[in-house]
Amino acid sequence: MLYYLFQYLNDLGLPGAGVFQYISFRASLAAIVSLVFATIIGKRIINYLQYKQIGETIRELGLEGQNEKKNTPTMGGLIIIASILLPVLLFNKLDNVYIILMVVTTLWLGLLGFLDDYIKVFRKNKQGLAGRFKIVGQVSLGFIVAATLWLSDDVKVRDFSSQETTMQAVDSTSANVEKTVKYENAPVTSVPFFKNNRFDYRNLTSWMGEYGEMAAWLVFALVVIFIVTAVSNGCNLTDGLDGLCTGTSAIIGMTLGILAYVTSNVQYANYLNIMYIPNSAELVIYMAAFMGATIGFLWYNANPAQVFMGDTGSLTLGGIIAVFAILIRIELLLPILCGIFLVETVSVMLQVSYFKYTKKKYGEGRRLFKMAPIHHHYQKNGLRETKIVIRFWIIGIILAIITLVTLKIR
Repeated sequence: MLYYLFQYLNDLGLPGAGVFQYISFRASLAAIVSLVFATIIGKRIINYLQYKQIGETIRELGLEGQNEKKNTPTMGGLIIIASILLPVLLFNKLDNVYIILMVVTTLWLGLLGFLDDYIKVFRKNKQGLAGRFKIVGQVSLGFIVAATLWLSDDVKVRDFSSQETTMQAVDSTSANVEKTVKYENAPVTSVPFFKNNRFDYRNLTSWMGEYGEMAAWLVFALVVIFIVTAVSNGCNLTDGLDGLCTGTSAIIGMTLGILAYVTSNVQYANYLNIMYIPNSAELVIYMAAFMGATIGFLWYNANPAQVFMGDTGSLTLGGIIAVFAILIRIELLLPILCGIFLVETVSVMLQVSYFKYTKKKYGEGRRLFKMAPIHHHYQKNGLRETKIVIRFWIIGIILAIITLVTLKIR
């Protein structure tokens, strides 16, 4: 909203109004506003949740400090959602297709997680929303994202098919750049070890002839649906220790913000030889708000937590990370960047599979880990909760650095 106001004032010739044209300025404001808003509104929401006795129900798992968490307010993800959306509405171009998709993602998964928490807290059903309904919600969102990227005329990427095109893009101040540089709407993504750091899904379906293009988009849609579902659920599983999911998401968010900045700038994209995505610079502002919101929430979520995000927060954070990565075309780097989420998910899958296998073979189920997800395994081994969380954050930082390094790996 403020963007359009200052754009109008700038057209009128008001001195200083043009500063809102700068992505860096608006991103800085978004980060500050979301951080301050989260810390201010956070306390009020926590007090309200305590007044309404909306507390976490703790299962007896024999973990250290577990009983102390009983009745801690949950559904704190509302703080994160509100702290993201406020600066986005204030500082973003709201007619930008990428911002529209991110706002839809935030509200869609926020509502899905809220329904899950509502059933757990108010209906006293520990299972929450049935798993099939969660999957339907996540799959539907993935389909919407993929369909928009396929059909929208506002979605374009730089064509790396010719060296001439690459050289023409160097001078972003040239009036002829938009005329000479080729753009396309294609199912392509940035990935290391490939030519020009580019992978084209059409390579998988080229054998289908005239139907290859459509088939490639369908493959891309399946990948998008899988990533949205996997990352949001992985984030949900990671939310088991105070500050673990929040801090890890903030680290991932900072990395995505950097990647969005370089992919939205033709000079940086050309220098790094990565995908250039016109009109995606607005995503930098969104991610700045995301980082401010998560750090502000961490103020109350750090050990000992005054509030839990619940599925309202964890499903939303995971979905935001997944869709954001898809929009800037680095979805195939998520196994590295979201390595913490991946390990947490795999640990649960291995635990369940091994238990079922050994029960069928030996008549008694056995476990690979003392408890899954894997952060609880380390708790069972006697590590303090804060030490586990900080070590996971350190690993998350290392994975973020590796992800950024891949920009120059060919």
